[in-house]
Amino acid sequence: MLLSQLLKGINILSDYNDREISDVTDKTMKISEGCAFVCVVGARFDGHSFAENALNQGAAAVIVSRDMGLEQQILVENTREAYAVMCKNLCDGAADKLTLIGVTGTNGKTTTAFVVKDILRELGVESGLIGTVKNMVGDKEFHTELTTPDPYDMHKLFKMMVDDGIKYCVMETSSQAFHQMRLAGIHFKTGVFTNLTQDHLDYHGTIEEYKACKKTLFYNCDNAIINSDDEAGDYMSDGISAPVKTYSINSESDYKADNTELFADRVEYNLNGEHVVFHIPGGFSVYNSLCAIASVCSLGFDFKEVVRAAGSAATVKGRLELLKTDTDFGVIIDYAHTPDGLEKALNAVRGFTKGRVITLFGCGGDRDKTKRPKMGRMATDLSDIVVVTTDNPRTEDPEVIIKEILIGTVGSRAEVVSVTDRSEAIEYALSIARAGDTVLLAGKGHETYQVIGKERVHYDEREVVAEALVKLGK
Repeated sequence: MLLSQLLKGINILSDYNDREISDVTDKTMKISEGCAFVCVVGARFDGHSFAENALNQGAAAVIVSRDMGLEQQILVENTREAYAVMCKNLCDGAADKLTLIGVTGTNGKTTTAFVVKDILRELGVESGLIGTVKNMVGDKEFHTELTTPDPYDMHKLFKMMVDDGIKYCVMETSSQAFHQMRLAGIHFKTGVFTNLTQDHLDYHGTIEEYKACKKTLFYNCDNAIINSDDEAGDYMSDGISAPVKTYSINSESDYKADNTELFADRVEYNLNGEHVVFHIPGGFSVYNSLCAIASVCSLGFDFKEVVRAAGSAATVKGRLELLKTDTDFGVIIDYAHTPDGLEKALNAVRGFTKGRVITLFGCGGDRDKTKRPKMGRMATDLSDIVVVTTDNPRTEDPEVIIKEILIGTVGSRAEVVSVTDRSEAIEYALSIARAGDTVLLAGKGHETYQVIGKERVHYDEREVVAEALVKLGK
């Protein structure tokens, strides 16, 4: 592809000679003969420091945001933005050929995205999905590392969807992705807001910055679907040009759930004259299903057909996932890793548990420390027994993380136990469970690894539970 075609839509601040470009990358390890190397400034590495080396290794051009004195340099205002747009152009602008639904918020993004995909499929429409658990092109599944992928990987997925004749894609859009301009050059048919609570303050610094990054979605969409029960709903709606449709349980809205009933395997409610049956339990499932229904309706599909199709939605891996065991107590895995997420999961479990709620969780290392005692308090407020353990400690001492969690459990009514090794903690939780209890394993969800130090090691709680139950003879 010609360099001029790759640079389409980017404000170029210098002269350059047009030439054929074989590929685009911002990664030093992926420099190839004839490629364009984009010098992105990261938290630990500035690509500009490698610009001359990139040319020596065969790059045909380097994209820079400051003058490096190199003949093959092309000066732009922002190399992150340029990289995203160049990846889009490299993939023939596939993103522009898709109807995109972007979902943002602290909790509920993954479930909402999967439900939107399920609804569309029930309506006879195949779609793509990009998110935390996996990426999908129709039925084909692809591994994911990030909630919102690197622009190169993301636009390759978009191109695969277009090449397969897919016209719709629903994707989770993270605050970091907006801050790092991974979504530059992408326009959404519908932008969706689930909720906003404390998360990622280790990255953004303040809740205001976190919130502002998420709002970016609504400056770049044709329709906005907003949770009007959430305190941040008005903020997301204010000052945007897109028409807004709201959903709620408690406040007046365009899609308001009435006469809600919660069951162990589903929720039911009335919505604008239609009865909704949604086969994922928990009060937050009402919000997720409302959000998904409103989102699909914004694409022009018939309301009654969308409500009917919502009944086909399946449980999402790692989201209140009930494991198949032969025990007389339940074992549930959930991704809850924030105070709000843990509260929602526990309220859901408490709603259908006849016996005791036994909650096992930890907090990630090298992440927001202020939420640790809050999650400790939340767990003990809503559980009968709490087992505090390790999540992804990363470079922190797991014992220190646990001590910070335990600060929030002081004076609680619940029985609190700490077991540092997560597998041993799971075995302990299962050993004390009896008929009618529910064991909630929070934090890992769909993840099949632990990050210890800087190493990622295989760790699937489903396997750990199965092995522990055999060992315990349960």
